[in-house]
Amino acid sequence: MEIVFHAHNAVISSRMHNRAAAALEHLGTRFRAVDALVRFERDGPSCRVEIVLHKQRNRRFVAEGRGRTYGPALALALKHLETQLAHAKRIAKDRARLAARA
Repeated sequence: MEIVFHAHNAVISSRMHNRAAAALEHLGTRFRAVDALVRFERDGPSCRVEIVLHKQRNRRFVAEGRGRTYGPALALALKHLETQLAHAKRIAKDRARLAARA
């Protein structure tokens, strides 16, 4: 899976890069992702992390996290993304069960 990092008005440490990459690799293998885009932005005292994950068949999931530092913002964005992916997977399984019954 290809991961692209963007930093807007932000300086991101290599530890933060590695943390984001490891989490996205884990989610990517679990949910069959194709690529991901991670944006780090700083606007005054607030930090924002946005993750765009592309799955097969042009499905796109977007999650955002805000915080005073990038660590909590990244954790929040990853949590939102995992929730979206789990919900989408659950819906797909339900559709498959309904189709099997018919």
